[in-house]
Amino acid sequence: MTRRVSAFLVTLAAFMIFEWINLGFNLADGHRTSFYVVHGVLIAVNILLALTLAAVGVRGWMRGRADL
Repeated sequence: MTRRVSAFLVTLAAFMIFEWINLGFNLADGHRTSFYVVHGVLIAVNILLALTLAAVGVRGWMRGRADL
């Protein structure tokens, strides 16, 4: 994996974490409980996915080769 791809994965992961946490704080009040449960699950899954992408990106950066 090139360092360019690794940097993209880490950047994407940072954006995903920021965006989903921001969404979590901006959910409007007054919805049913199921709405919050579904969105909470979506937020948790997407943050776990972002952390996985970040781990792959950092590992690729450490082992990566220079861009060709």
